[in-house]
Amino acid sequence: MLIFVVSMAESGLGAAGNPASPTNIFAPKSTPAHSIYQLSIFELEVLGTIFVVVFSLLAYAVIRFREQKHEDGSEPPQIYGSNQMELAWTVLPVLIVVVLFLSTAQVIHRVQDAREPQGTIEVTAVAHQFWWEYRYPQFGLVAANELHVPVSDPAHPTPTYIHLLSADVDHSFWVPQLAGKTDLIPNHPNNMWIDPHETGLFVGQCAQYCGTQHAKMLLRVYVENREDFDRWVHAQQQQAAANPSAAAGAALFVSKACFACHTIRGTMAAGPAGPDLTHLMSRETIASGAVPITRENLLKWVRNPDTFKPGSLMPAPDLTPQELGQIVDYLMTLD
Repeated sequence: MLIFVVSMAESGLGAAGNPASPTNIFAPKSTPAHSIYQLSIFELEVLGTIFVVVFSLLAYAVIRFREQKHEDGSEPPQIYGSNQMELAWTVLPVLIVVVLFLSTAQVIHRVQDAREPQGTIEVTAVAHQFWWEYRYPQFGLVAANELHVPVSDPAHPTPTYIHLLSADVDHSFWVPQLAGKTDLIPNHPNNMWIDPHETGLFVGQCAQYCGTQHAKMLLRVYVENREDFDRWVHAQQQQAAANPSAAAGAALFVSKACFACHTIRGTMAAGPAGPDLTHLMSRETIASGAVPITRENLLKWVRNPDTFKPGSLMPAPDLTPQELGQIVDYLMTLD
């Protein structure tokens, strides 16, 4: 059974032969995740071998001696003390633990003490209840909820180093196919790195309970080729363009105090509490990956955030249906 499970995991298939889950730890797409995967397989093999040996000995004892009886009804000879047996069940477990310890320590050292080569992309990820803020200090831009990074060529690695900060409580950054789980702790900066080997969307989520909407604090990592990543960076660096057709919504955004929590570069909105909305429509989701970004979902989200995330810290504004529509029309111009 263990061999079957491992072989299925290595093939990237689920139990029914379906494609592996996007959060499958047995389908690594980055060097740190691959190191963890190899360690997991090694430990599964060691533990599987122990299970087979112990179960086989137990089965042999049960079958071989199940019907033996002494004619006089006495108990079989009682044997006390065996230096060979005591030595075996002491030394072997110690050796196994030492091997597992050394192999684990080697992986931890290789992942946590890796040097930053030239061309490294640096991102500061700040966890909030219940969304993600991504700062790119090299490029002078800030994004929210959807992390974009360039693909790394294994021949010339260009990893992305992520500095992890928390704005409130404990959180955890975990995208299983890219790296191991790393916590974000208030007043205690942490670090991790990824070097994705193929493009695509990789998903994960906060893996440390952080409050009511912990389960919907999702992670979306977009891995792009270098040209597409550079185009994304250039677009994100631009300020929000004024759109005369949405002027009424832009005015309401200020008068209804939305600007107190959100930033829209190029306008007077510079609130630090909520996600940067400068290029809102360049994203695929809202509410930290909870739902796709459509006009209908934006209407529901702005009218009452509890629709998608009960317990969301964003308050429901006091808007008439007309004002709600005008603000959402303005938000939809932010691309």
